[in-house]
Amino acid sequence: MTLIVSGTNFTTTDKDALLALKSSITKEDPHHFLTHNWSTNSSSVCNWFGVTCDYDSHHHHHGRVRALNLGDMGLTGTIPSHLGNLSFLIELNLGGNSFHHNLPQELVHLRRLKSLNLSYNELSGDVPQWIGALSSLQYLNLRNNRFGGMISKSISNLTVLETLYFGHNLIEGSIPYEVGKMTQLRILSISVNSLSGAIPPTISNLSSLQGISLSYNSLSGGIPMEIGELPELRVLYLGNNPLGGSIPTTVFNSSTLQDIEIGSSNLTGTLPSNICGGLARIQVLYIAFNQLSGKIPSVWHHCKELTDVDLSNNRFNQGNIPRDIGNLTMLASLYLNQANLQG
Repeated sequence: MTLIVSGTNFTTTDKDALLALKSSITKEDPHHFLTHNWSTNSSSVCNWFGVTCDYDSHHHHHGRVRALNLGDMGLTGTIPSHLGNLSFLIELNLGGNSFHHNLPQELVHLRRLKSLNLSYNELSGDVPQWIGALSSLQYLNLRNNRFGGMISKSISNLTVLETLYFGHNLIEGSIPYEVGKMTQLRILSISVNSLSGAIPPTISNLSSLQGISLSYNSLSGGIPMEIGELPELRVLYLGNNPLGGSIPTTVFNSSTLQDIEIGSSNLTGTLPSNICGGLARIQVLYIAFNQLSGKIPSVWHHCKELTDVDLSNNRFNQGNIPRDIGNLTMLASLYLNQANLQG
């Protein structure tokens, strides 16, 4: 239900917040949308480029800004604290620009915010702890910035969060156990950072998870058995971590997994002879540059959707290239080099 606000005080507040953003742009916007369209002489901001206001059933706007979408506009500048006054904001997209410096803490006042996209900028400072107070947030994308510090345990307050992207920053520390409280999470991506420690077993609580990307970190402690038990998981990216240990049997019995990429992870042990028995939907299987030994699996024909296989650079020491691989009619690439095969 939309709150109808009488008078002009709130609409003036929204206008002032947007003009503060315009004034914080340190270079003239290359497309001139803000320069020519965001005018102080305009009676309403609802006609400004990238601005969406709330409407009633007769399509009359109430003047409160509900969405601000300025993605991929080549803007350079800082994010002003005044944006925290857009108290009816549901969506904020400033991704694909060159905003820099820290995120203002005043954004914590955007309690209605459901989608926050600040990806592909030059933002720095620690990952803000106050993000955990945005209790309505469903989509959070901070990837490809310069954020550092640790992932705050306060993110566990985002119990309705469905998508989380923290990749390509300078985040260190470990993945907090409290991540398991975000039970609505569907996408978890924290790749290309400096995370260490183990993947918490509380990940088993994320029963809606469809994709997980933790590649290119310094995670250790093996692959948790619980990952293979996630009922909706389709994409598993854990490569380029010193994980160690063997691949849990639960991973090879996941009927939903489509893409497994766990190369360069110091994995040991053997692969099941019928590797496709429990992976009915697998399309991409990348387990290269590990320390797997024994025989290469001999039964492959159950992987009817398999397109790419890379088992290269392991320590397989017995057997030939299995004939059953020839039955994979969808196969586009096969890498078995440096696998110590015979025949």
